[in-house]
Order: sequence, then C-alpha cells, then structure tokens
Amino acid sequence: MKVIDGGVTAAKGFSAASTEAGIKYKNRTDMAMVFSKEPCTVAGTFTSNVVKAACVQWDMKIVKESEAVHAVVVNSGIANACTGKQGFDACEATAEAVKEALGVATDSCLVASTGVIGMQLPVEKLANGVKAMAPKLSETMEAGTAAAKAIMTTDTVHKEIAVTFTAGGKTVTLGGMSKGSGMIHPNMCTMLGFLTTDLAIEKSLLQEALSEVVTDTFNMITVDGDTSTNDTLILMANGLAGNAKITAKGEDYDNFLKALFYVCEFLAKKMAADGEGATKLFEAKVVNAKSKEDARTLSRAIVSSNLSKAAIYGCDANFGRFLCAMGYSGADFNQNDVELFFESKEGRLQVFDMGTPIVFDEDLAVKILGAEAVTIFVDMHEGDASATAWGCDLTYDYVKINADYRS
Repeated sequence: MKVIDGGVTAAKGFSAASTEAGIKYKNRTDMAMVFSKEPCTVAGTFTSNVVKAACVQWDMKIVKESEAVHAVVVNSGIANACTGKQGFDACEATAEAVKEALGVATDSCLVASTGVIGMQLPVEKLANGVKAMAPKLSETMEAGTAAAKAIMTTDTVHKEIAVTFTAGGKTVTLGGMSKGSGMIHPNMCTMLGFLTTDLAIEKSLLQEALSEVVTDTFNMITVDGDTSTNDTLILMANGLAGNAKITAKGEDYDNFLKALFYVCEFLAKKMAADGEGATKLFEAKVVNAKSKEDARTLSRAIVSSNLSKAAIYGCDANFGRFLCAMGYSGADFNQNDVELFFESKEGRLQVFDMGTPIVFDEDLAVKILGAEAVTIFVDMHEGDASATAWGCDLTYDYVKINADYRS
C-alpha cells in the first residue's frame, strides 16, 4: 500500500465539484458533489441515534435496495434533521435535480447534510446548487480538495487522503474525505465521510469490510459525547481498476481491508484532533485486556471523560481521572493489575504501577502532556486484547462555539 496525494477524485472515474449555494453560510462554498459516470456498488454505515435525519433515512434505503449509485450531494449549514415530510421532499428534490442535470436515476443519488438541526433546507437553493455543480465536475485533485472544504462546518481544516494497493495484479486506488468537529461520539459524529475506489468487489463484501473497519476507527473517536442525527459513511466502488471482481475473501480482499482501515483511521484521527476548540489529539491505548470489547470500552471511557479531557488541556498529571473513568466504564478488571503511562513525542512516564501510585517527575509530566498529541497508555495485565480510542482536550473555546452555534 502507498499513500498518494488526493482525496475523493483520486480513484479512476470519480469527479467532484463544489459551489456557494447560500444554504446558510455566506461568502463560502457550502455544497459538494461526488460523481461517477460508471455505476458504483455502494456500502454505508449510519448513526445509531434513533432520531435520524431525513437524508440518513434516504441513504439507508438506497444503500440497502439500489443496485447502482452514481452520485452523492452534500450540503453544510443545515442538517435536515427533525424536519418531517419537508425534509424528505428536500432529499427527493436534490435527487431530481441530479437526474435532470446528469441523466441518472433518482435512486442512484445519495444525499447528506450537516449543520443546524430543526431548520428546513431551502429546496430551490439546493436544486440551483446541483445545476451549478454539474458542469464543473472534474477529476482533478483540486476539485476533490474543494469538495472536502465545502462540507466543513466548525471544522478548522479539511480532511482527505488517498492510497493505492494491489488487487488481481492491478493497481487500485482508494480515496476519501470527511468532516466532523462537534457532535462527535459515533456509533456509527456530526460525522460525514465519503470514500471512493475503483476496485471491483461484490456488494456484500464491500459492506462487510466497511462495517468491520468502522468498529475500530470512526467508532473509536469522541469529541463531546453527543451522537449526531446525521452520521453517514458512504463507500462507492466503480470497478474501473480492472481487477477480477472480488467475490470471496482472500489476498485481494485482505489488501483492500488493510487500505480501507488505513484510510478510515487517518480520517478518524484527523476528526478527533480537529474537535471544536481543541488544541491536542488525545489518545488512549489499552493493551492486555481480557477481551476486545473490554479494551474498546476502557479506551473510549478515558477519552470520553470531561475530567480527563480537561486534565489533558491543562497539562495536569492527575492520572486518577483516567483510572476513575475506567472504573465506571462497565468493564470488569482489578485495579491492582493496572499500569498507566503518559506518552508523547516528549517522552514516556509511568505514573501508576499495579494499584499503587508512583512518585514521578512533575516537570517531565507537564512536558509530555503539553505535546500536540498525547497518549494515555494502559496495560491491564489480564489478557491479550487491545484497542485504541481518540479524542481531544476540552477547552474554553468548545463552550464558546456551542453556546452560539446557530448564529
């Protein structure tokens, strides 16, 4: 596998465009489209929130029932959640606009939205946005980057990546973009992710791969503990790499799975680091737990704790906060088996040893915790399972952003 420049337009046959539709924001792009003239096999994962946005329900139906997908249209600013029949009408109107502009069926068009909940989308602006983007569709890297920027809300950086790998003797490309900064606590945040590949693969295997990878990537990040109404991750595969279609697990499937994991982990960590108001990436790595589920539960508890996140922000070596979060996580363990370390590019420091606190160098602890990426490393000494979760620090700016989100 090789990392290359690009994002959603890196794979053969995928084009992208963006436009300033005026959905909510002014003087910035706020709509994006990704398109493949070649029909795509599609897979998706979606929010576990019972209150699902209209666009999520629209996409879930298409992913389940449609044989081929050509396009996904995304708007930022308004989430199209809690919008009743008008919300579904907006999805349909967007798909109809794509049909009119590009000649593809409405049930081959996915839609996604992010922004304020409970506001109605301006349908005319959506349709006009599609009409403006259709003639601008381009397979250039710049078009993909522009699309990644158009879907941002409170994000401070755009997020994209592309890789190549081998399947059936052919070079295959996988690219992606995502957005997410607040309302990040997925069970597959607001998290939107769009992945494109020119791999030829059977639909059931595409879905299985995506569902497996999400468990240890996007589902292991948190910013604020709020699971969004709009979480959507879409993977489109158009087969233009020319590999023999993957119909069973084997070497080609494994190569794809590794590439998919790399791309999803990269985007997930970028989202966690770009949490609203964040100054640091906060990682919790748990090893030698009794089970994989325990390891996931413990690591997520550490990065989800507001007290832990505040300690990371303040460079406070209060390791008891991390142990406390582990204790109420629901995982069963013996604290007398636990070792806990602080890690970053500035060094590694043990602060807790088998149930007993260690006298440690406070200045070194502050230096380690002051890095832009900090890891809490926990050895459970109770098994051989491990997991890693990602979050960010909790800052004053998070409150400022979310105290005035609608304006």
